[in-house]
Amino acid sequence: VQLQASGGGLVQAGGSLRLSCADPRRTFSNNAVAWFRQTPGKEREFVAAISWNGGATSYSDAVKGRFTISRDRAKNTVYLQMNSLKPEDTADYYCAADRRAMYSNSPQSWGQGTQVTVSS
Repeated sequence: VQLQASGGGLVQAGGSLRLSCADPRRTFSNNAVAWFRQTPGKEREFVAAISWNGGATSYSDAVKGRFTISRDRAKNTVYLQMNSLKPEDTADYYCAADRRAMYSNSPQSWGQGTQVTVSS
Protein backbone atom coordinates (compact mmCIF):
# COMPACT_ATOMS: atom_id res chain seq x y z
CA VAL A 1 0.00 0.00 0.00
CA GLN A 2 1.62 3.22 -1.10
CA LEU A 3 -0.85 5.63 0.52
CA GLN A 4 -1.39 5.38 4.25
CA ALA A 5 -4.62 6.78 5.67
CA SER A 6 -5.02 7.46 9.38
CA GLY A 7 -6.84 9.65 11.87
CA GLY A 8 -10.24 8.03 12.05
CA GLY A 9 -12.04 7.44 15.31
CA LEU A 10 -15.18 7.94 17.35
CA VAL A 11 -16.46 11.47 17.86
CA GLN A 12 -19.69 13.07 18.99
CA ALA A 13 -21.86 14.99 16.60
CA GLY A 14 -20.56 18.51 16.18
CA GLY A 15 -17.01 17.43 16.83
CA SER A 16 -13.94 17.39 14.60
CA LEU A 17 -11.40 14.95 13.24
CA ARG A 18 -8.44 15.31 10.93
CA LEU A 19 -7.61 12.50 8.57
CA SER A 20 -4.15 12.11 7.06
CA CYS A 21 -3.07 10.41 3.84
CA ALA A 22 0.68 9.88 3.81
CA ASP A 23 2.77 9.10 0.74
CA PRO A 24 6.11 8.22 2.33
CA ARG A 25 7.79 7.25 -0.94
CA ARG A 26 6.68 10.45 -2.71
CA THR A 27 5.15 8.30 -5.40
CA PHE A 28 2.25 10.67 -6.01
CA SER A 29 3.73 14.08 -5.32
CA ASN A 30 2.66 15.25 -8.79
CA ASN A 31 -0.81 13.72 -8.66
CA ALA A 32 -4.10 15.03 -7.43
CA VAL A 33 -5.40 13.22 -4.35
CA ALA A 34 -8.98 12.63 -3.34
CA TRP A 35 -10.88 11.37 -0.32
CA PHE A 36 -13.82 9.01 -0.68
CA ARG A 37 -16.07 7.36 1.87
CA GLN A 38 -18.16 4.23 1.94
CA THR A 39 -20.73 2.67 4.24
CA PRO A 40 -21.88 -0.97 4.08
CA GLY A 41 -24.27 -1.61 1.23
CA LYS A 42 -23.61 1.73 -0.45
CA GLU A 43 -21.36 2.80 -3.28
CA ARG A 44 -18.16 4.64 -2.58
CA GLU A 45 -18.83 8.37 -2.46
CA PHE A 46 -16.56 11.23 -3.45
CA VAL A 47 -15.79 13.61 -0.58
CA ALA A 48 -13.04 16.02 -1.61
CA ALA A 49 -10.05 16.39 -3.91
CA ILE A 50 -6.95 18.53 -4.19
CA SER A 51 -4.63 19.19 -7.12
CA TRP A 52 -0.97 18.28 -7.14
CA ASN A 53 0.16 21.64 -5.78
CA GLY A 54 -2.85 22.38 -3.60
CA GLY A 55 -4.01 25.19 -5.85
CA ALA A 56 -7.38 23.67 -6.66
CA THR A 57 -9.85 21.88 -4.44
CA SER A 58 -13.32 20.45 -4.84
CA TYR A 59 -15.91 19.11 -2.43
CA SER A 60 -19.13 17.18 -2.50
CA ASP A 61 -22.22 19.14 -1.58
CA ALA A 62 -22.63 16.96 1.51
CA VAL A 63 -19.40 18.23 3.09
CA LYS A 64 -18.90 21.65 1.54
CA GLY A 65 -18.38 24.27 4.23
CA ARG A 66 -17.58 21.69 6.91
CA PHE A 67 -14.58 19.78 5.52
CA THR A 68 -11.30 21.21 4.28
CA ILE A 69 -8.74 19.33 2.21
CA SER A 70 -5.12 20.44 2.17
CA ARG A 71 -1.69 19.04 1.42
CA ASP A 72 1.76 19.55 2.83
CA ARG A 73 4.18 18.77 0.04
CA ALA A 74 7.16 18.84 2.37
CA LYS A 75 5.56 16.08 4.45
CA ASN A 76 4.05 14.24 1.45
CA THR A 77 0.73 14.21 3.22
CA VAL A 78 -2.82 15.20 2.33
CA TYR A 79 -5.20 16.13 5.13
CA LEU A 80 -8.95 16.18 5.49
CA GLN A 81 -10.08 18.43 8.31
CA MET A 82 -13.63 17.48 9.23
CA ASN A 83 -15.62 19.90 11.38
CA SER A 84 -19.24 19.99 12.51
CA LEU A 85 -19.45 16.25 12.03
CA LYS A 86 -22.83 14.62 11.67
CA PRO A 87 -23.92 11.01 12.22
CA GLU A 88 -24.37 10.68 8.46
CA ASP A 89 -20.62 11.28 8.04
CA THR A 90 -20.02 7.87 9.61
CA ALA A 91 -18.15 5.75 7.07
CA ASP A 92 -14.85 4.21 6.11
CA TYR A 93 -12.75 6.95 4.53
CA TYR A 94 -10.23 6.23 1.77
CA CYS A 95 -7.68 8.38 0.04
CA ALA A 96 -6.69 7.81 -3.56
CA ALA A 97 -4.11 9.25 -5.91
CA ASP A 98 -5.54 10.41 -9.21
CA ARG A 99 -3.92 9.65 -12.54
CA ARG A 100 -3.55 13.33 -13.29
CA ALA A 101 -2.17 16.42 -11.62
CA MET A 102 -5.63 18.00 -11.60
CA TYR A 103 -8.44 15.86 -10.21
CA SER A 104 -10.07 13.85 -12.99
CA ASN A 105 -12.03 11.20 -11.08
CA SER A 106 -9.64 8.50 -12.26
CA PRO A 107 -8.13 6.90 -9.15
CA GLN A 108 -4.79 5.26 -9.72
CA SER A 109 -3.86 3.98 -6.28
CA TRP A 110 -5.84 3.57 -3.08
CA GLY A 111 -4.83 3.71 0.53
CA GLN A 112 -6.41 1.51 3.16
CA GLY A 113 -9.53 2.85 4.85
CA THR A 114 -9.78 4.63 8.15
CA GLN A 115 -13.04 4.38 10.05
CA VAL A 116 -14.95 7.44 11.21
CA THR A 117 -17.89 7.02 13.57
CA VAL A 118 -20.00 10.00 14.61
CA SER A 119 -22.37 9.42 17.50
CA SER A 120 -25.54 11.44 17.96
